[in-house]
Amino acid sequence: MDQTSPERASADTISERLTEAIHEHRILPGAKLSEDEVGEIFSVGRTVVRQALRALAHDGLVQIERNRGAFVANPSVREAREVFEARALLEPRTARAAAERTTPEALKLLERHMEEEHAAMAAGEPGRALKLSGQFHIEIARIADQATIEAFIRQLVSRSSLVIALYWRRRNAMCESHAHHALLQAFRDKDGTAAEELMTSHLVDLVSQLDLVETRKTGGSLRAALSL
Repeated sequence: MDQTSPERASADTISERLTEAIHEHRILPGAKLSEDEVGEIFSVGRTVVRQALRALAHDGLVQIERNRGAFVANPSVREAREVFEARALLEPRTARAAAERTTPEALKLLERHMEEEHAAMAAGEPGRALKLSGQFHIEIARIADQATIEAFIRQLVSRSSLVIALYWRRRNAMCESHAHHALLQAFRDKDGTAAEELMTSHLVDLVSQLDLVETRKTGGSLRAALSL
C-alpha cells in the first residue's frame, strides 16, 4: 500500500487538473490526451497517467479507444438532448426537496457559489463560471439529502459541460443570474413548489440556448490549457 500511495496521489492530481480544464473548456471535446504528453507535463510515468485517464473515463469525461488512445468525450446531438431530458426529470423534484430541507448553513453555501459565479463572469472567465454554476446544481442535490440522485446529477452536470462546450450559442450567459437568484429565494422561503417550478423553467431555458447541430471544435495545446 505504501509503495503505491504516491502514484495514486499523482494520478488524483492529474485527474483533478484535467477535469478542471475540461469543465472550464480549456480542453475541448474530442481533444486527444496523449499519455506521453500528459506524462511529460506532469513529470510522471505512463502507469500514473493511465490511472488518471481511467478515472476520467469512469466519470464520463474521457473515452479510451483501443489502439487510438484517450480523447475528451465528444457528445452527439442525441446525447445532448438526453442529458438535459434526464436533468429535467431529476432536478425539479430535487429542488423541491432541497427547499423543504434547507438550513442557514446550506443557504450560505449556495450564496457563496452564486457570488463566485458572478465574479467569474465579471472577470471574463465564462469557463470558470460554468463550473461554479454546475456546482450550484450539485449542492442543491446534496442539500436535498438524496445521495443516489446526487450521484446521477453530478454525472449529468459533467456531461452538460461537454455539451455546452460544443453547442452553446451565448458564451456570455452560462446560467442566467436571475435563475439562480430566484431559486435561492425559494430556498430562503422554504417554498418547495416554487423551487420545483423555477428549476423546470431554468432547465428549459438552458436547452433553448443550445444550437443542436453536429459540430466539431478544436483547441490549443494541452500544456497551455493546463497553464504549465
